[in-house]
Amino acid sequence: MAITLNNGFKMPIIGLGVWRMEGNEIRDLILNSIKIGYRHFDCAADYKNEAEVGDALKEAFDSGLVKREDLFITTKLWNSDQGHVLEACKDSLKKLQLTYLDLYLVHFPVAVRHTGVGNTSSPLGDDGVLDIDTTISLETTWHAMEDLVSSGLVRSIGISNYDIFLTRDCLAYSKIKPAVNQIETHPYFQRDSLVKFCQKHGICVTAHTPLGGAAANAEWFGTVSCLDDQVLKGLAEKYKKTAAQISLRWGIQRNTVVIPKSSKLERLKENFQVFDFELSKEDMELIGSIDRKYRTNQPAVFWGIDLYA
Repeated sequence: MAITLNNGFKMPIIGLGVWRMEGNEIRDLILNSIKIGYRHFDCAADYKNEAEVGDALKEAFDSGLVKREDLFITTKLWNSDQGHVLEACKDSLKKLQLTYLDLYLVHFPVAVRHTGVGNTSSPLGDDGVLDIDTTISLETTWHAMEDLVSSGLVRSIGISNYDIFLTRDCLAYSKIKPAVNQIETHPYFQRDSLVKFCQKHGICVTAHTPLGGAAANAEWFGTVSCLDDQVLKGLAEKYKKTAAQISLRWGIQRNTVVIPKSSKLERLKENFQVFDFELSKEDMELIGSIDRKYRTNQPAVFWGIDLYA
């Protein structure tokens, strides 16, 4: 099952996110997920594991497990490389051992002090606040992203963590419209207005953190997971599925792409088994009623400044 992007390319509606995946577990994770049926992998320079992902992909290609054209590979431009878009993209391609990317995203709508291509740091000033580079505009970054499409290095380009206003601006100054906006959205953080705005203007929404972050975000940010919600648990019992499967199915029925992450084989299988049932209109509305406007991904913990404030 796939969503057709505004440039005609197809993006599988479920993918595997590799954030916080350790290098030594990535090989088995990638190979096992391909065997399960995953064809979409969501990477980022800042995850600091592109090289390990690249080794696993090469093994998958060389062994005949899958062909390059069968996979949809996303990675992202980090904040400290916004003034060095071409070099950063080439660095990611080299690490991933690919000749092109299916999708390249601007990871966050902010440029910070450059610390070397691919270094992906978040430098703080003496005041402990993120050292934002105010000389690089998002428009400048976007036009450099467009050049990547023209050069054939990237098939589709998009944005990530952009709100309605920034997305609207990008539509205004772009020659190549963003194909995707990847945002945090899940039953506790539904963001209906942003999702509707993007979809109205032909931008596919990808839901990162589609399960509300679960244990990973609880560990880093002290947040709670929607998977413990009684409504989702009740629906899981009704449909004979798990709360995670209910949450993912809800995301899919909103026409958003979902990219859950897991390092456990059973969870990988479970997260992919969401195409054999459908939530009723009433149950979609019921999930709609549990929105808490609750963001679980909180980079301010590391940046000393809340860019969402």
